Amino acid sequence: MTTLIIEISKYFMILLMAFYTYFNFRFFSYQDLEDKKAVCGRQNQAMFLIHLLAFLVIYLKSQEEAVIGFYLAQVVFFVCYIGGFRLLYRNVSRLLVNNTAMLLCVGFIIQTRLSIEKGQALAGKQFVVAALAAAISLLLPFIMDRVWQLSKIPWVYGLGGLVLLTAVWMKGNTSYGAQLSLSLGGASFQPSEFVKITFVFFTAAMFYHSTSFRTVCVTTAAAAAHVLVLVASKDLGGALIFFTTYLFMLFVATSNWVYLGTGVLSGSVAAVAAYYLFSHVRIRVEAWANPWADIDNRGYQITQSLFAIGTGGWFGSGLFQGMPYKIPVVEKDFIFAAIFEEMGGIFAVCVLLICLGCFIQFMMIASKMRAAFYKLIAFGLGMVYITQVFLNVGGVVKFIPSTGVTLPFVSYGGSSVFSTFFLFHIVQGLYILKRNEEEEDEGEF
Repeated sequence: MTTLIIEISKYFMILLMAFYTYFNFRFFSYQDLEDKKAVCGRQNQAMFLIHLLAFLVIYLKSQEEAVIGFYLAQVVFFVCYIGGFRLLYRNVSRLLVNNTAMLLCVGFIIQTRLSIEKGQALAGKQFVVAALAAAISLLLPFIMDRVWQLSKIPWVYGLGGLVLLTAVWMKGNTSYGAQLSLSLGGASFQPSEFVKITFVFFTAAMFYHSTSFRTVCVTTAAAAAHVLVLVASKDLGGALIFFTTYLFMLFVATSNWVYLGTGVLSGSVAAVAAYYLFSHVRIRVEAWANPWADIDNRGYQITQSLFAIGTGGWFGSGLFQGMPYKIPVVEKDFIFAAIFEEMGGIFAVCVLLICLGCFIQFMMIASKMRAAFYKLIAFGLGMVYITQVFLNVGGVVKFIPSTGVTLPFVSYGGSSVFSTFFLFHIVQGLYILKRNEEEEDEGEF
């Protein structure tokens, strides 16, 4: 009976996820506010049904009563987050709120499944961090709407971020060959996750004041320093995110194709140089190029990921019916492979499309902002987000070498969850600021 329930619920979850994703893009076609609210309401219904079905399966397979309590705690969290945001901020972007909740929901489901299999409390820790991060970051839209001096302190963002990255390089904890985190009071955090945000603020503030050749040179030098420190720390994924974000922010601020072409050429040369200068880069590239040549060692992670994807197919094997735990660090870098194996390729593609919907919303907000500073912030944070998604999924499916970055809101990692909440809520604050301005303009006529 349990097997039958798992099989039926699998198809229902795929169908509900497809509906949710359809509404994610249907939202953009509506102009009437009531139609948009109706679409968002249907999204909420689909999400809660997916959540219920998944935890029903998890309970049936584990027979642990604690799963029921954990499920109810998550329901309370989602209700408070979705309802609380709308209660506190009248002009909130409900689509971003819904997508945040949906991505967290998928993450909680997979993390709970992996926690039970591994006998670890990964999901519980992730939930506590997410609840804390959501509560703290709820203040960010309020700050963005009322603090006007954010563009006046570019070097506070730039130097502060560089100091943190340098501290990681000099004293950071090493994880899988890269220096990524700092320990503070018995807990560790990954500064680069937060420096991504200060880096965007630094670049936006610099180009808001001037886009002269001198300013471009100074800002580029500071950006290069960030990237070089990350490369020295062997944080290749972080370095790529910083480089890509800066390059496109520079282009948007100046509309100069020469800068863009020079940046692409410089990045290509730097990538080739890194391959010959750093052994860890060669190892990752070789493991990506032919993982089957060393399947028991360097190529083990990527080959297991490909096996999981191939086994899952379009409809997945069902929760607890696959073996995603065989992929090293599956709960972090390779969570997308776990989703693909047990939830199916259709479900996994829908997760990607939801991420794309978030990026589109970021770009739409950026295009509507009047102040160049706010426009660049929304665009830069959008680039940080979509680049991270691309690097994570690209590494999982062997499109590019693995870079060790997480899938925002879905992968396990406290720093990643915190920084992604900050990123989303800063953009949410810009949306609220814009909507408030539009209402004031309408009131004047």
